[in-house]
Amino acid sequence: MKPLAQGAEAVIYINRNKNAIIKERIKKNYRLPQIDIKLRKERTKKEASILHKLQRAGVNVPQLTKISEFELEMEFLDGVKLRDYLDKSIKKYKNISSVCGLAGQQTAKMHKAGIFHGDLTTSNMILSEKKIFLIDFGLGDYSLRVEDFAVDLHIFKECLTSKHNAVWENCWDSFLAGYKSADKELAKTVLKRLDAVELRGRYKHV
Repeated sequence: MKPLAQGAEAVIYINRNKNAIIKERIKKNYRLPQIDIKLRKERTKKEASILHKLQRAGVNVPQLTKISEFELEMEFLDGVKLRDYLDKSIKKYKNISSVCGLAGQQTAKMHKAGIFHGDLTTSNMILSEKKIFLIDFGLGDYSLRVEDFAVDLHIFKECLTSKHNAVWENCWDSFLAGYKSADKELAKTVLKRLDAVELRGRYKHV
């Protein structure tokens, strides 16, 4: 299998023969072996559980095909990361508004299902077959707290302003429109809390 990417907690492989992605949680030598094994098992199991719940809720996420103690095997999504789509949008792509609107809709559906992502960036969204898929729930968890949902949106907005400055306003406005279209009441509550989250952030830098 060919390594595709590596993060702090896991290595992503691509298996061309099975047209699948393998996410393996890697051993951490600085942890006691029994603690390391327990943490990797728990986090792998939780991520699988989150993906199953989101699938049942109709959220676009990769389809799981196999689960083991430290690995998740899931379908390979043939598409482009939203990060790359936005980077090349000025020269190559169009329809930024509609694509970012789809991202907002999927995010709202995820929150309605009682899940927050924890790392909601353009690197963790894939445009495939005219749909936006949310990926990598290694930092995700179950929650009904509006604060957690607002932090997801704050992280996404920060990603847009720092990495996609040329198109961030269009993308953010479209993302919010998509989020609101999925659930107006949820959006009203979460956006009100987002204002408070951003205000706290500004005070920290005063």
